[in-house]
Amino acid sequence: MKTSIRAAISVALLAGFYLLAIGVIVGLGWLSVWMWREHAGAAAGKVSWVTIAAAVGLAVAFWKIVRAKPDDPSGVEVQPQAAPELWDTARTLAAQVGTRAPDEIRLVPEVNAAVAEHTRLLGLVGGRRIMYIGMPLIQAFTVGQLRSVLAHELGHYSGSHTRVGALAHRGRMAIVQTVAQIGPSTLVGRLFMLYARVYILVEQAVSRRMEYEADEFSVRVAGRSTAVRAMRDLPVVDAAWDFFVGKYVTIGWDARLAPRDVFGGFPELLRGRAGELAQLRSEAPPSESSRWDSHPPIADRIRAMEAMADSGVAPDDRPAAVLLRDPAGLATRLQHEQLAIDGRTLLPWEELTDAAIAANAQRQADVLFRAAARLGQAPQGDLGLVLDLVERGRAADLARAVAPHADAEDLPEALVGHIGAAIALAARAGSGARWQHSWSSGAEFVAADGTPMPIGELAQLAANQSGVPAARQRLMDLGVSVTAARQQSAQASAVGADVLGGIANMKSGKDHFDVLILDNGLLLVPGPKKTDDGKQRLLQILQSAPVDELARRHRFVAYEDIASATILKRVPVRVAVTLHSGETVELLQPWSGETLDKNDDDLLRSALDPFVAQPQQA
Repeated sequence: MKTSIRAAISVALLAGFYLLAIGVIVGLGWLSVWMWREHAGAAAGKVSWVTIAAAVGLAVAFWKIVRAKPDDPSGVEVQPQAAPELWDTARTLAAQVGTRAPDEIRLVPEVNAAVAEHTRLLGLVGGRRIMYIGMPLIQAFTVGQLRSVLAHELGHYSGSHTRVGALAHRGRMAIVQTVAQIGPSTLVGRLFMLYARVYILVEQAVSRRMEYEADEFSVRVAGRSTAVRAMRDLPVVDAAWDFFVGKYVTIGWDARLAPRDVFGGFPELLRGRAGELAQLRSEAPPSESSRWDSHPPIADRIRAMEAMADSGVAPDDRPAAVLLRDPAGLATRLQHEQLAIDGRTLLPWEELTDAAIAANAQRQADVLFRAAARLGQAPQGDLGLVLDLVERGRAADLARAVAPHADAEDLPEALVGHIGAAIALAARAGSGARWQHSWSSGAEFVAADGTPMPIGELAQLAANQSGVPAARQRLMDLGVSVTAARQQSAQASAVGADVLGGIANMKSGKDHFDVLILDNGLLLVPGPKKTDDGKQRLLQILQSAPVDELARRHRFVAYEDIASATILKRVPVRVAVTLHSGETVELLQPWSGETLDKNDDDLLRSALDPFVAQPQQA
């Protein structure tokens, strides 16, 4: 199907939406007039109100679409003098695919390449062109592979796909804005939502056809083998980048730590994990598909590429970074301008790994130390007090305190984990041990001389009543003082906590709260008495600040602070929570209250079940 036909379909679908909207409004208007003439009353008033709301909603939505401006471009702009080879490559490729070269090239911190065009007249008239290239792609790909990817993107320009995409985007905006103005739960809103499903299904099918067309340019410009290799490598590089960000870059995020050179670490990871990445490449490419996807499955695209005629272009296996004059300088700019590292302490990778894991271990150990202080009636907990309690037969009590939601068979291992964190902190503080950074495996805890320390073995001994004397002796032999690891935080925090659910408009005494259910406690945010838009308000709360910041601003009830709980009523849920301090907090869900998920009332009861002795049902 040619692009002009696709554009015509997009225009027709968009026009059809407005014709449907106008038809609905005209029909409602006629019905309103007829009802006022024949059956004047409350029903006629309601129909008139729906008609006015729909007309106003359509007008407001259309006005927003007409006045909408392109978003500011993301990434770091690369001037021609900063990367002459990259610009020459882009211009040469543009000529080869028969289109105009981009006006801007921007680097972005993601595994992606894309093109955009600031069009006019709903995408029918072209404008300024921007090409986005992911820095991780440049670091992981060869010149030939990058040429293949860029040829694909420029192929979207050649086929006027960017203009059709702009038109499709405007159509989606029009429908979304209209539904938002009218209300998705209204009868008219549901009708428009049904039309939106049809519109998006057609647009996604068109988008998938465009991807196949753009792939033809990849094969023609870079050669079939290089194009296929680039396509196979895309999900591998994407997985490597996600792993790198999750396990290395953000390892100290909660402790306000970040790497000094983010992008300098990614090539190191690719080299260190080369064997694992080779295994990923040997696996079958992703083949999952959905009619809602904008891209065909990679397996299907590779099959289509392999069926195309080979252009005979020789592979260019130089690293793609040679196309940048100063890749390190551009990477530094990208890190500081596009990544959320402001206000964080920047450390070299070796120091970051040790400091970040130590901070995480301290949070874990503090849960243990606070429980030990409470059970041992001491002002503050440390590793020595923990060992004393275990030796006095209180290991089970400590385990339940640090892992209240663990199954009974998992409690001993949970205690071992917390004690292990405490032992490592003591060794790090007193004997110069550290967590040693590694690109090829997980960090290893080593002694000052670099030899591995048996933290797991020591923790297993220390978590067992009969093993405590041996654990003390071995720690002494290693030069580790049990008083070197001590409680740093007097109260639990929500740092690193995950949100599991939420219930709006819960009542506690005379006050009303929107309650977020976390994996380590309950967060009570003061809310209004009215129950309208509760779910939307919960979402807005989550978007307003990180969870740990919200916990600092509002009431946070950590599970470790709960002594007991009672389920006073199951539907709607009503619970009473008694804290170790003696305070009781009662929460009542209103009948009309909203939740983030339909089962969040069950989630709240499950969160409190470990603290319930004999639940009462109503």
